[in-house]
Amino acid sequence: MSDTSATEPLGERVFLVVVDDTPELHVALRYACRRAKRVGGRVALLNVMDPPEPQSWAAIGDLLREETRQQAEARLAAVGDEVASLLGRPPILHLREGGQREQLLKLLAEDATISVLVLAAGTGSEGPGPLVSSLAGKYAGGLRCALTIVPGGLSDAQIDAIS
Repeated sequence: MSDTSATEPLGERVFLVVVDDTPELHVALRYACRRAKRVGGRVALLNVMDPPEPQSWAAIGDLLREETRQQAEARLAAVGDEVASLLGRPPILHLREGGQREQLLKLLAEDATISVLVLAAGTGSEGPGPLVSSLAGKYAGGLRCALTIVPGGLSDAQIDAIS
């Protein structure tokens, strides 16, 4: 699965959700799908793989990279199936390698079709999460799209009521 972005008609809203292993993913995903459905838009998914640690044997590094890619593709496909179920159409898929925040900012700079970035805030004592904290703080003024932060503890019924 490669980094793909379909050419979107002008004016169609694309809601981007970052795929990760946090419990808040479901909240961001449901909110984005409901908003996209309401306005006739699309949902895009970004999954960022961590690069493998340097290995002394190139073959081991290649094997680790391929295994990581297969896991990331499987995760992206599973979340994509959920989007298709909620929205009624498949998502736009982006799979990248590197640091999550850096790759997200790079994608937002490159893909002018993305109009809204949807993140869900963490509910733990650690705060809203590093991505939400940095994008709502230091990087907020540099984003070229809207940023929607959804409370991560919302139920499906609560999400449905506000979207």
